[in-house]
Amino acid sequence: GALPAWMRLYFYGMHGVTVDVLLSSALRFARSPDPRMLGFSSPFRCVLHSLSHLALERLYVRRPRRSGAFLFHFLLYPSAHVGLQTLAAHALPLGPGGGPGPAGALHLALQYVLALYHCRVLLKRFLRLRYPGPGQHPAPGGTAHPATAAAAGGRRRRARGHAGAPGISRQGLPDLLRFLFFGMHGFLDEIFFTFFFNVLGRGGGAGASSGHTSLWSFLMYGSCSFVVEKLYFYLHYGRGWGTWKRVPIYVIFIYTWELAWGLGLRMCGACSWDYSHYPLNFKGLITLMYLPGWIFLSVYQDLLSNVLWQVQYVPTN
Repeated sequence: GALPAWMRLYFYGMHGVTVDVLLSSALRFARSPDPRMLGFSSPFRCVLHSLSHLALERLYVRRPRRSGAFLFHFLLYPSAHVGLQTLAAHALPLGPGGGPGPAGALHLALQYVLALYHCRVLLKRFLRLRYPGPGQHPAPGGTAHPATAAAAGGRRRRARGHAGAPGISRQGLPDLLRFLFFGMHGFLDEIFFTFFFNVLGRGGGAGASSGHTSLWSFLMYGSCSFVVEKLYFYLHYGRGWGTWKRVPIYVIFIYTWELAWGLGLRMCGACSWDYSHYPLNFKGLITLMYLPGWIFLSVYQDLLSNVLWQVQYVPTN
């Protein structure tokens, strides 16, 4: 029941983009404080993170259990991590328009700390996630989907999963981890969108080698997707609504959420987007030009939610 390779690659790429955004935003803010808190990455770095961290994972699972464990955790694994990330920094620079990221001793120190985090915290827990194969129960003793209980006024009953799948286990990912996942996915969405927008808008010229997002997007996307997921559980499992009956509710909420956040951030000078040059915009904060994109992401999130509710965490002894 280990997570399939495609799922691990997906997460490693998304997590790597998040780290890129956090580092580049902090370095940029230190040079020139900007309440928008912009950070940078690119789809190329996403792919590179996926492949490099899958390779580091293979190294990690072969770690010594007793003798030599200290040297592995504090020397061998960090050395491999720092080497790969240094090569990546030279091949695909991090920063606005592909500009340089941290250099010299600062880069090495940051990467060493990140290596310890990956080895001692992230992989130690991430590799305990399990995903059931086709036709298997999500976990022994599966219980009703939480949305089913909510729709029934708290009554306990077994949920009918998608495609007749059994009920979802209580061992599914907790709400906090789901919020963190959606926040990181928001970074990934914006990096990909702004990267391709730059490529199409600038013809691959200066500034087209990276995408950008704002640290505020983590909270905005994380909270929005978390609520939309709750709507999905209630409307689909509780009310039996089909996809195209649910999507208008999603879209209305997304536009309302984007407008509310935009108004709040604009008051603080921290709003990182402006649609005033687009037709069909309202106060430059929302525009119907992005309606197809929001519809696509809404439907895609339903698929992600179905996957996430089958992921289980096997606790350590």
